[in-house]
Amino acid sequence: MSAHRHPEDTDPSGKTIRIGGEPGGPMTYLIDLPPEALPSVRERDLARAWHTAREAALAEQGGAVRGFRFNRPDGSHTDLALADRDARCWAGAIDRSVGIANPSGLSLVLRLLALVDLLARAPWARPLCHLARDGAEFHPALLKAAASQPLTQDARFDEAGFQVRLSGFINGFAIEAPRAVQRLSGANS
Repeated sequence: MSAHRHPEDTDPSGKTIRIGGEPGGPMTYLIDLPPEALPSVRERDLARAWHTAREAALAEQGGAVRGFRFNRPDGSHTDLALADRDARCWAGAIDRSVGIANPSGLSLVLRLLALVDLLARAPWARPLCHLARDGAEFHPALLKAAASQPLTQDARFDEAGFQVRLSGFINGFAIEAPRAVQRLSGANS
């Protein structure tokens, strides 16, 4: 495996992203900061990334398997693998358009994947996006929250923290409380 580093792979604090791999094979990224330290991105860049990823998926473009090792100053690390076909396609598309060998580009792709993950597991967020065969529309506040909410140690969004961030962008936004569970005994409480 060969490793290479580009001048743009260093952020202003001196942290680097090193990439290893062979052409056409799996790629490995060694990142000198944890996912939760990646920078915020601009809302419009996240919207563009969504459209770029969608276009690549429609064109059935592939993407390399990518492994990420996020190193923390204390010596611990977080490993993340993008082996899912869709995630590989989306990461490849964003890599081709803006590059992910820098903290901003890497943050962009991870935020896009974290948003998709959040929408899949958080029913309260579904009213804020409209998915259709011809594309998706996101409420601007959803993208604004995803662009600015810090990632967790495992490169996801903390659901409760995301809700709080989102509520700051939407007046009157409230999460529906779960419906009361009816008791099987028929007793009233």
